[in-house]
Amino acid sequence: MGPRQGERGQAHTLGPTGASPNLPSSPNGSHQDMGSSTSKFWELPFHPFHSLIILPPPPPPLLTSPHISSHIFSNFTTSPAMPRIKAPSNLPELVKSTFTKARSEGDLHYFPTQVTILNVDSIPFQLRFSPSLANKPKAPPKDLTKPQKSFDPFENPSPALKVTDLGPSHYLVLNKFAVVPEHFILATTEFKPQTHVLEESDLEATLACIEAYEAARRTQAEQGHRDGTFGGGDGLFAFFNCGDHSGASQPHRHIQLLPITRMKDGFEADTPWSVLADELKTKIAPFATFAEDIKLGMSGADLHSTYLRLYRKACRAVALYTKDPLHTEEAPAEGPTRISYNMAMTKDTLVVCPRLAEGVKLQSQDGDILGTVALNGTLLAGTALVKNELEWEALKKDPETLRNVLRDIGVPTTFDNGGTLRL
Repeated sequence: MGPRQGERGQAHTLGPTGASPNLPSSPNGSHQDMGSSTSKFWELPFHPFHSLIILPPPPPPLLTSPHISSHIFSNFTTSPAMPRIKAPSNLPELVKSTFTKARSEGDLHYFPTQVTILNVDSIPFQLRFSPSLANKPKAPPKDLTKPQKSFDPFENPSPALKVTDLGPSHYLVLNKFAVVPEHFILATTEFKPQTHVLEESDLEATLACIEAYEAARRTQAEQGHRDGTFGGGDGLFAFFNCGDHSGASQPHRHIQLLPITRMKDGFEADTPWSVLADELKTKIAPFATFAEDIKLGMSGADLHSTYLRLYRKACRAVALYTKDPLHTEEAPAEGPTRISYNMAMTKDTLVVCPRLAEGVKLQSQDGDILGTVALNGTLLAGTALVKNELEWEALKKDPETLRNVLRDIGVPTTFDNGGTLRL
């Protein structure tokens, strides 16, 4: 099947022949047959001796009381459409000031990093090393003599970290353990599972944040400011981790957002790096991705439809690659997710990456384990983070090692027998 108009990316279906599978249609397809409204025709008896059509008496009127009729129809109104979710126009300033205050008062932890750029299949990939992250503060030991309730950091967020409410069902909060400055999170107000298919409001709220940063960036450009002060900078990169192999760590649904300007901290001005999600139209990553163009102002319904198309393609790719005959039918549009995956969103692109592993162990030439490189949705920005120096040095020394890691955490785009993934 050829790509849809506006669709991007290289991930596609599989097998050495390149033939598309004959997938059964879903009983729960995205379009339900609501039936047609058919008028009821009376039987018209024919008199054997006369051309006379005998009609039955008309049915009684639906409403016989003028008072009831007047009461019902005078109060009949249609519900107005829900207004589109909007983020505060000063969101970049709000995030920046909340981060600065929380950091200065010790309410969050910031972990500085070293950075280098590795070339992976002509893709500049950002590798960061944070030695202090290995010493990240740990929760106090649990009292095993008492009933345990799992801690939910999004159930009652610290006022010092909360940025603002967003719409009727979400809010924004700073990441308490930040590697990228001004890293913030969109969480659901009420608990919803991280492992369920995203809802329209989740995606609409994410795009609202991206739009606020883009509006600030445009204003900043018009005013001639280039230092990024209280502006949108280069916009936002949003990502979502879903499933055991995705890098997810919290069961409460949340989408993470990173100011792209702050993702460039530590770079020289001419460093050749840009967000990978926006480059997938022309560059082929070592792992399968499914992407489509999106645009600012897109409706939540259209955005959700785009997401579902890409998510379902990712599900089919995993089913085909793993030869899972039980999961070749179309994935449901709600409820528990069928696969582990990462999703990313920028102002121009929505992309889904199916995951088969969270990380890969690194070995020395002597076979010693150096550590495990684990990746989350920031891989769709073209970034990776390591916590120990052995991993850092091994990856810097041989960029091919990073390529192998990236290939092994997802569905590969090519196979040992020369087959290619095509959907």
